[in-house]
Amino acid sequence: MEILTGGVTAAKGFRAVGICAGIKKDKKDMAMIVSDVPCKAAGTFTTNIVKAAPVKWDREIVTKSESVRAVVVNSGVANACTGEEGYGYCEDTAKTAADLLGVKTQEVLVASTGVIGKQLPMDIIKEGIKTMIPLLRDTPQAGSMAAEAIMTTDTVKKEIAVRVTINEKTVTVGGMCKGAGMIHPNMCTMLSFVTTDACISKEMLQKALSAIVKDSYNMISVDGDTSTNDTALVLANGMAENEMITCEGEAYQKFYEALEYVSIYLAKQMAGDGEGATALFEVKVIGAETKEQAVTLSKSIITSNLTKAAIFGHDANWGRILCAMGYSGAKFDPEKVDLFFESAAGKLKIIEDGVALDYSEEEATRILSEKEVRAIADIKMGTASATAWGCDLTYDYVKINADYRS
Repeated sequence: MEILTGGVTAAKGFRAVGICAGIKKDKKDMAMIVSDVPCKAAGTFTTNIVKAAPVKWDREIVTKSESVRAVVVNSGVANACTGEEGYGYCEDTAKTAADLLGVKTQEVLVASTGVIGKQLPMDIIKEGIKTMIPLLRDTPQAGSMAAEAIMTTDTVKKEIAVRVTINEKTVTVGGMCKGAGMIHPNMCTMLSFVTTDACISKEMLQKALSAIVKDSYNMISVDGDTSTNDTALVLANGMAENEMITCEGEAYQKFYEALEYVSIYLAKQMAGDGEGATALFEVKVIGAETKEQAVTLSKSIITSNLTKAAIFGHDANWGRILCAMGYSGAKFDPEKVDLFFESAAGKLKIIEDGVALDYSEEEATRILSEKEVRAIADIKMGTASATAWGCDLTYDYVKINADYRS
């Protein structure tokens, strides 16, 4: 697998753009992705009962439309809790783009992120679409502009692309995402858009995405809040001209690994860019009896506010980790747990069989002072494992969310 520079425009036949349309002041706030040919589409969406209008629109399109040609995204207004009017604006947005692109309204997906409860400024949205279409390009810079335009409280744009060989054909998978707050997915997370020139059936594309979200987007948390707008979309236009992937096998596995790499990378980017965060916090549970047990334990640790605060303070307060494991609901023997802290600064065993070792607090602090830190918990029950990603909890998280609307 080759790692490339770029994002949603890396695959053949995809163009993108990001502009400052005027929804937000002096910031890019609208993006568009267009495929030169019809795409197969797959998607996963928030399990929050309160679903934003774009989630409802996209779920309908992904489920019922044979093909997709474009995605229109706005930042600044979430179009959530906006009733029938908000859903109608999704159709208006799709129709405006479709008419200008010469495609069907049901071939245009939409996505929104920002403040909940406000209606979309449709005059700005429609004018933005008219502005974007002539500016669509297939360059890495165009993909980066789109990645920047979907940001809200994100501090950096998030994009990645990889290349693999499938049936002697070069296949590219590229993606972008946004997310820094209100991140605790239970299906997928925030907004994630992946494009690929792979030739793959709609059924196998959805199968791959649905499986991958469990080990990527579903394994991150910033603040325990599952968004109303969580959406992950994958578009495959077949322009790599590989033999169509219609079943499991070597070709499917290669594509799966590429999509998984992109998805995990994007998920980690979101966790590490959590609002106010200073560190990416990775938790790996090993020696579990089942995968489900390892998932439950690892996610309980990364969502513990006390543990997240300790990571911010570079404090090896391992009791908080063991406590979070204890209330997770997963069964294990705390008197058999080994715990390690690890980073670029080294690795240190903190407890053995549930009891603290005579470790150096200074060394522990040095390890926990890196930008990426890891806790490894071995529960010695089996061979299953799981990895979750989160971030530290800082003063700035409260500041950002206290005045988010103002």
